[in-house]
Amino acid sequence: MLFTAAFALAILVSVCLHELGHMLTAKRFGMKVSRYFVGYGPTAFSFRRGETEYGLKWLPFGGFCKIVGMVPDDPVAPADEHRAMWRFPLWQRTVVMASGAFTQLGLALVGLWFAAAYVGVPNLNYPQTSAEIGAQPAAVRVASCVTPDAARACTAADPVSPAMAAGLRDGDVLTAVGGVPVANYAEMVAAVRQARPGPAQVAYSRDGHPGTVTVDLRAVQRAPLDNPGGPVATVAALGVDLRITAPAEVTFGPVGAIPATADYAAWLGGQTVAAFQRIPGKVPALWNSITGDARDPETPISVVGVSLIGGEAASLGLWSTVLMIFIGLNVFMAFFNLLPLLPLDGGHMSIWWFERARSWLATRRHRPDPGRVDYYKLVPVTYVLILVGAAFTLLTITADLINPITLQD
Repeated sequence: MLFTAAFALAILVSVCLHELGHMLTAKRFGMKVSRYFVGYGPTAFSFRRGETEYGLKWLPFGGFCKIVGMVPDDPVAPADEHRAMWRFPLWQRTVVMASGAFTQLGLALVGLWFAAAYVGVPNLNYPQTSAEIGAQPAAVRVASCVTPDAARACTAADPVSPAMAAGLRDGDVLTAVGGVPVANYAEMVAAVRQARPGPAQVAYSRDGHPGTVTVDLRAVQRAPLDNPGGPVATVAALGVDLRITAPAEVTFGPVGAIPATADYAAWLGGQTVAAFQRIPGKVPALWNSITGDARDPETPISVVGVSLIGGEAASLGLWSTVLMIFIGLNVFMAFFNLLPLLPLDGGHMSIWWFERARSWLATRRHRPDPGRVDYYKLVPVTYVLILVGAAFTLLTITADLINPITLQD
C-alpha cells in the first residue's frame, strides 16, 4: 500500500508539472495567471504570491492553473483586458497550451535516459511473438520429464525427459535431429515432431564444441504446431524448450543512453498510438471483467490501476518496470492532452488554428473575416465529451478495483 501511494503521488507530481508548464510560459509571455492549484474540490489552504493564488484542494486527482481570457467568452476585469490570453499572438498561445504536454514529454525523456543509462529498459530485440521465438537459435533448456499431455505439469510418475537421459544440458545448441539439420528453434521443433518415437541421433554444440548423442524420443499426444487448439496426434518429444539467452533488459551507460533514448522514445510513441487504437475494441472486455470474466491485460486502466501496478512492481523490487510504467504514463497523458477535443489542450489549439486558417481563406477570397469561433455553440459537444470521458473513467476505475491487472497474472 505504501508503494502504491508513493506511485500515485509521483503521478500527481507529474500532473502538477504539466500545469506548471502552462503557468510558467503564460507568465513569461505576460499573460495573467490568476490561480494555480493542486487537486480539485474544496480548498484545503491557499496563499497569494503577487497576482497568483496558489493552493491545495482536498481531492488529489490532478491540478489546474487559471489563465485569464483563455477563450474570448471568459469574463475579464477591465484592468486585465490587455493581458487576456486570447489577445496574444497565436504562436504564443500555442506554446502556452502545448507546454503542459511537452513538460511531461520532457520528463519522460529524462526518465528514459536515466533508465537506459543506469536502471534498465526492455530489450527491443528480446523475442516476444511466436515467429520471433521460432527464429532464435535452438539453444535449449532441458526439461526434467515429458508428460503425455502438454496441458498438465510433470509428476513423479512421468518419465525422465529423453534429452536429460541422453546427457544434453541447458544451453546446448542443437544443430541436427535425426540427420535433419536445424538452423533455429522452429526448425528443431518441426524436426522432432516429424521424427519417429525411438532412438534418434541429435547433434549439438556446447561451448563451441560439437557433439552427438543418441536420444530415445518419447511418444506423446500434442496438437499441431500451426493449430494449438486442433486435434491431438501422436508425435515424438525430446523434452526441451527454448532457452532465451538475450537479456530481457539492457543498459547503455550515460553516453550510449543518449541515442538509445531517441530509439526508445520512438518505440514508446508507437506503443502509445497502438494503445489508443485498441481502446474502443477493448471496452466490451473491460465491462465483462467487471461482471465476472478474467481481466484482459490489454484492457485500458485508470490512474488507480496504474498506481496499483506501479506499487506492485516497486514492492517486488522491479525498479526498471516502475520507471517504464511512469514514463509510459507520461507519454500517454501528453498524447491524450494533445487530442483535438475540448476541453483538452489540443481542443483549444485546434480551434485557434482553425480560426487562423478560416481567416486566411477569407482574405484570399476577398471576404470579411469570419472572426472567432463561438465557444457557446461548442458547449453541447464539450458536455458530451466530458460525460463520455467521465463514464469511461468510472468504468476503468471500477474494473481496477474489482478485477485489477497484476504483474503476476
